[in-house]
Amino acid sequence: MDIKAFVLSKAKEAREGARSIAKASSRQKNAALMKMAEALGKRSKELIRENAKDIVFAKNKGLSKAMIDRLALNEKRINEMAQGLIEVAALPDPVGEVLKMWQRPNGMTVGKMRVPIGVIGIIYESRPNVTADATSLCLKAGNAVILRGGSEAIHSNKAIVKILRDAARTEGIHEGAITFLDITDREAVMELLKLEGIVDLIIPRGGEGLIRAVTENSRIPVLKHYKGVCHVFVDRDADLKMAEDICFNAKVQRPGTCNAMETMLVDKKIAKSFLPAMIKRFKSAGVTIKGCPETGKIVSAIGTAREEDYYNEYLDLTLNVRVVKDIDAAMEHIAQYSSSHTDSIVTKDYSKGMRFLREVDSSAVMINASTRLNDGFQFGLGAEIGISTDKIHARGPMGLEELTCAKFIVLGNGQLRK
Repeated sequence: MDIKAFVLSKAKEAREGARSIAKASSRQKNAALMKMAEALGKRSKELIRENAKDIVFAKNKGLSKAMIDRLALNEKRINEMAQGLIEVAALPDPVGEVLKMWQRPNGMTVGKMRVPIGVIGIIYESRPNVTADATSLCLKAGNAVILRGGSEAIHSNKAIVKILRDAARTEGIHEGAITFLDITDREAVMELLKLEGIVDLIIPRGGEGLIRAVTENSRIPVLKHYKGVCHVFVDRDADLKMAEDICFNAKVQRPGTCNAMETMLVDKKIAKSFLPAMIKRFKSAGVTIKGCPETGKIVSAIGTAREEDYYNEYLDLTLNVRVVKDIDAAMEHIAQYSSSHTDSIVTKDYSKGMRFLREVDSSAVMINASTRLNDGFQFGLGAEIGISTDKIHARGPMGLEELTCAKFIVLGNGQLRK
């Protein structure tokens, strides 16, 4: 079977799975998710063994430390995957929820109801946990999922999918609801993107190059974010100890993620009192600092931030630092360089915090919190399928509700159009 025929057969199987899972009860879906979580825990050694093959491949291929970190599985990350499934099972089922109803003068009642989207294709790189997260959310929202991970995670993803399908089958879930493209040829992705009418939505997760390639070639609607250029602004009225802890966490806790801080903005009025200790702490954690000229006057032995650096998503222990005049200058910087992903202000001034919330146009805007908290699990969504910076249909972490759409429902008693 050639690649085109292979992908088409997989997509048709997913379409059958979508029709089946759309009718599944909440009890059936929840039971399947709980079985999946239990199975991941019981078979963790198997997952780690398969993941080790991918780690060797990634190192031989010369992938970056950030990419290898995203790829790696250990007991903690497997437990987090399982916990994500449990959290999704505990969430209210959005399918069938009636959003609102109203009555027309002719006596008919009109309403809107949440329904599954159908077949969702997930194209992603490195992170094997996406396999479990995407599956759990799609299934709970009544969708079938077609998973296409990167070649660097092929062994990990095969193992995870087998475990999930085995567990789901015990609860009568149609196997097509969890479909995996288990070939690494890039042509498979191009063929998948042509299947309008069979696949309803594509969600790419990965680097900017992957997302742009998917968007440019897809005949199917795409939900996306190109990159995460996130900021923390330390205001003159900030609690400086809090600001130091927030900025450190936003950059260092896991730098290879899209919600890690890439530029720290500091109000000029407190820069001299804040930056020396803050940069010393960053350096002790191995962070390379690129500073503006004003930062260089306050702290020596740092690199120089160039104009193009402010657009960078480093996904590594590199940070831009810029001293700004005030909150207006900070928001002007964010408006120019931000990717509209996540931006935060540290301040004790209520009015400034409220201005920042209103005027910064990003998928998540925060006051006195680390950008690393923009995450479906942290927001109580159970898990997320990605963080969208689009403005149509879904924005921010995409949980269950974002994986449904609405249809109109009409209750009549014989009304006719005149």
